[in-house]
Amino acid sequence: MAAPSPHDRSRKDEDEDDPVEQMISRTGCAELHYAVQECMAEHQDWRTCKSQVQTFKDCMMNFQIARKEQLMKQQRQQQPTSTQSVPS
Repeated sequence: MAAPSPHDRSRKDEDEDDPVEQMISRTGCAELHYAVQECMAEHQDWRTCKSQVQTFKDCMMNFQIARKEQLMKQQRQQQPTSTQSVPS
């Protein structure tokens, strides 16, 4: 019996427990990740898939930049607004 393809996204029961799949799904870059996987499965040579890899990388970088900006904004909002001096 042949093992199921790791690139078969119809195996939802197994993919739902995969933390990497969950993380990538939250970035909005999942389809680009799947495109890289499919290209690699088809060509077996990452050099053939440079375009897909670069597109996925750009998507992930944009997500990281947006997430960093969001976290910095939240930190600024949580800081006290008044700067009171403490008597010495």
